[in-house]
Formats: sequence, structure tokens, C-alpha cells
Amino acid sequence: MSDNEGETTKAEQAYWKENIRLLVTLMAIWFLVSFGAGILFRPFLDQFALGGYPLGFWFAQQGSIYVFIGLIFFYTVRMKQIERKYDLDD
Repeated sequence: MSDNEGETTKAEQAYWKENIRLLVTLMAIWFLVSFGAGILFRPFLDQFALGGYPLGFWFAQQGSIYVFIGLIFFYTVRMKQIERKYDLDD
């Protein structure tokens, strides 16, 4: 058993810190779009229309799904960059 087994290096700690920061940021955006735009800000957003439907309704039914899919693609691109930065890519 080596002396470093079970210990994380500074690079690993920095990688996980950056990874968790990205996840928290993306989850906050998803929460704001799905819960905020679809429920909390719906009365304000319903003043506007998208495709003939009130904007708050659109976010509650479709918009939050589109944003979530966009966040997934952004996450994959950003994680590849982070993995390259810390030399963890395949």
C-alpha cells in the first residue's frame, strides 16, 4: 500500500471543485427556468406570447425541457474542456 493511497492531490481537488461548481451553476439555471419561469414568474411572463401561447405557459410546458437539453449539451462540452485541463481525458 502506498503512502498516497486514499489521499487526493491538489489537481484532483481542483478538478472536483470545478466540476461541482459547474453542476451547481447548471442546476440553478435549470431550477430558475423550470420553477421560476414556469411557476413563480408566470404571471409576468404571460404578458408575452411565443407561438400563440403565453410565455409562462410555454416555459412550463416546453421551454424548460429545451433549456434542460441545452444544458446537457453545454455540460458535455464544458466537462471535456475541464478534463483536458486536468489531463483526465481519454
